[in-house]
Amino acid sequence: MFDLTGFQRDLLYVVCGLDGPHGLAIKEEIEEYYEGEIHHGRLYPNLDTLVDKGLVEKAQKDRRTNIYSITRRGEREIAARNEWEQQYRAGEPSG
Repeated sequence: MFDLTGFQRDLLYVVCGLDGPHGLAIKEEIEEYYEGEIHHGRLYPNLDTLVDKGLVEKAQKDRRTNIYSITRRGEREIAARNEWEQQYRAGEPSG
C-alpha cells in the first residue's frame, strides 16, 4: 500500500467499507470525507489504478454501472496498514 497516494488509499478504505458499491456511491462517500466535490476525472482513473494493482475488482452491473469490491489482497493490505498504524498509536514503534 506504500505505493498508493493518500487519495487512492482512502478510496480503498471506502470500497472495503461498502457492500459492492458503484462509482457514484464511492464518489458520495469520498466527497463527504473530503468535504468537497470530486470530479469523475479524478475518481475513476484512481479506481482503475486500484483495479490494476489487484486491490479492487471491477464488475459490470449494467451497461452504465460498474460495481467495485475489495480483493483478498486489498484486505491484506488494509490489515497490514492498520497494524503498522497501530504500533505508532500505541507509542511502541519498532526498530
